[in-house]
Amino acid sequence: MNKLFVEASPHIRSAWTTQKIMLNVIIALCPSLIAATYIFGIKALLLTVICCTACVLFEFLFNKLTKREDTISDLSAVVTGMLLAFNLPVDLPVYMAIIGCFIAIVIVKCLFGGIGQNFANPAITARIALMLSFAASMTKWTAPFHWKDGVDAVVSATPLAAEELPSLLDMFLGVRAGCLGETCILALLIGGIYLICTGLVRPVTPVCFIGTVAVLSCFYGGFDMNFVLYQLMSGGLVLGALFMATDYATTPLTTKGKAIFGVGCGLLTFAIRTFASMPEGVSFSILVMNCLTPLIDRFTAPKAFGAVKPKKEGK
Repeated sequence: MNKLFVEASPHIRSAWTTQKIMLNVIIALCPSLIAATYIFGIKALLLTVICCTACVLFEFLFNKLTKREDTISDLSAVVTGMLLAFNLPVDLPVYMAIIGCFIAIVIVKCLFGGIGQNFANPAITARIALMLSFAASMTKWTAPFHWKDGVDAVVSATPLAAEELPSLLDMFLGVRAGCLGETCILALLIGGIYLICTGLVRPVTPVCFIGTVAVLSCFYGGFDMNFVLYQLMSGGLVLGALFMATDYATTPLTTKGKAIFGVGCGLLTFAIRTFASMPEGVSFSILVMNCLTPLIDRFTAPKAFGAVKPKKEGK
């Protein structure tokens, strides 16, 4: 005899588990890791491994101390470690990177309930905390391919702060100074396209984010396309738009909300780059919009089927 079962939502389930999603994000980040290792040397790979290991260890220890279920197998801590490493200079002292891992995993993620409960992107928040705490070390950049000459470290300005800009081709291929995972635009695009093709990332937020910066830069630069392209490929714009502004837990749920989120990130990034005292604003813009996500969801949530708007008192 057939029976009708009534269960709590969700009623539609996907074959995508958290572990599978995170594994695919790791795969998408691998082209950038390979490019960073080639451009900045083995130190880039070592820093990434250290950040991933520290993040996993902090999450494991936190779960043990609080007697929570072990969650390191979902690979989210590995993704956080990779993204944090990609936002760091390759020669950053290891202890500073580990402090960033602690902030990302323990303070931003675990203390708020774990994966899916954090109010902001852990890697972005940790990067900002490190920037405010260790400004000198976080803005000490290493020139590309310094390892080929046997030189320990060569300080070079990022494109947004440099007087002599690298060529557009060098910008695209990552032959410039910067954080280890943000320089090679080609590698980032390969990873981003992979996530979009697998359906894990919807292109709404990245397109609105990058598009807003492009339009504003076009008007501000007097329709100089070279200026626009430098703005798009400088800093962590592509990295942030593809891999951090698309975080499931800290971004809006609806398509309209994702568009608003992306435009907001673009506006703030352009404003900080143009009018503030710092050359880069991607991290701060994403953090601010993360905080506004609940408000965006509230005003963009679709009306429930059959729902009746409650009447105001006195009417």
